[in-house]
Amino acid sequence: MVQRQVLFGASLGQWNGADIGNVAGVLELATTADANGLDLFTVADHLYFGDRLDAYTTVGFALGRTSRIAGLVAVTCLPTRPAQLVARTITSLSALSGGRVVLGIGAGFIWDMITKLGVPRLTPGAAVRAMEEAITLIKALCGGPDPVTFDGDFYQVYGLDPAPVPAPPVWTGSVGPRSLAVTGRAADGWVPSMGSDWLSTLYRESRPKIDEAAVAAGRDPSAIVDIFNFGGVITPSPLIQTRGEDGRWIGHRAGGFVFRSTDETPAPVAVARFAQEIVPAVREAISVL
Repeated sequence: MVQRQVLFGASLGQWNGADIGNVAGVLELATTADANGLDLFTVADHLYFGDRLDAYTTVGFALGRTSRIAGLVAVTCLPTRPAQLVARTITSLSALSGGRVVLGIGAGFIWDMITKLGVPRLTPGAAVRAMEEAITLIKALCGGPDPVTFDGDFYQVYGLDPAPVPAPPVWTGSVGPRSLAVTGRAADGWVPSMGSDWLSTLYRESRPKIDEAAVAAGRDPSAIVDIFNFGGVITPSPLIQTRGEDGRWIGHRAGGFVFRSTDETPAPVAVARFAQEIVPAVREAISVL
């Protein structure tokens, strides 16, 4: 089984992205997370919302304001961003930041909004096939050295030079069985949808599908990490315990947690509490397991 460091991160916005009217607050969140030793920050990708910051622009700008933390678009809405463009964007961000990026990819979710951008609607099956092609093509365009020719159903390139930059880890936001199977075959991590946790029915019914596909592809399922998004309130004093012993996440191979504040506490204050009090305690606890 693969052993790794558990990652801790913070979201720079809500489920629908970072607020374009709160640029100073968004950047303060990123710098607070970096200064307090968190491993990554995340931004949601919803190009169709005019009051949200563009996810990749935000990641690039925030990486320039920070020194050690990694950035992740969680997750890239692939139908709105061609795979060739994503490959060039992610390798450029990696080169500029010293490798501080993770690639998040999704097949597309709110199609009624996606089509407002003039993007043709895909069936669920076609969207998943396009996502798998995209992962394959993006990885081929990272690290070189040989020109890449790819003739798929959704993407085609002919003798295209790859970037001399290794591919970053690829995490998906897979939901359905076919998409989960793609994660098992081709990805390095999975971000369960809708804030589901390790005790949820969604997680417990979905993760086995990833594992089965990984085994069928000759991969070690434990190499594919689970990264849990969670919203919550971090109070100045402890709350009554809300999970039983069977809820210990370490037994469910969690690879990381991304926190998003959901109360009226200023988000930078909540993130600093998370980083200064909760994360060190968890890291200490798992170091002896």
